[in-house]
Amino acid sequence: MEKKKDSFFERMSTAITCFTGSSTAFGIALGVVIIWGITGPLFKYSDTWQLVINTGTTIVTFLMVFLIQKSQNKDSKAIQLKLNELIAASRHASNRMVDIEDLTEEELDTLHKYYQKLSDISEEDDDIHKSHSIDAAEDLQDQKSNEQRLD
Repeated sequence: MEKKKDSFFERMSTAITCFTGSSTAFGIALGVVIIWGITGPLFKYSDTWQLVINTGTTIVTFLMVFLIQKSQNKDSKAIQLKLNELIAASRHASNRMVDIEDLTEEELDTLHKYYQKLSDISEEDDDIHKSHSIDAAEDLQDQKSNEQRLD
């Protein structure tokens, strides 16, 4: 697959995200706060002195929220694609799970209950590896129940 040339914003946001998560960035931020604190007596702890740090941190925080969200969206999409590939590649996995990130919260809750039921059925067997789908688990459980009735 040919790699597409990243946009300027894409390259810039990746670089900034990597940098801001580094020890160097933390050290710089800590240094700014220490310098600001040390200069307090020099400026007699004035309103302007306080406004400088408040304004600076507000601007940085505001911009970082969007940058972090962009980074998380990209990471989330990459993880979803990797998981979809694993689901598609596994003959035992249910293809119903591909692209579930597009479901509503209510639909995800319903799916969670569905798989909780699968877990409960599997726990009755003391072996979660005996079935790979709720359909197979229900069939197995029905079969076991029928066998127990015949005994």
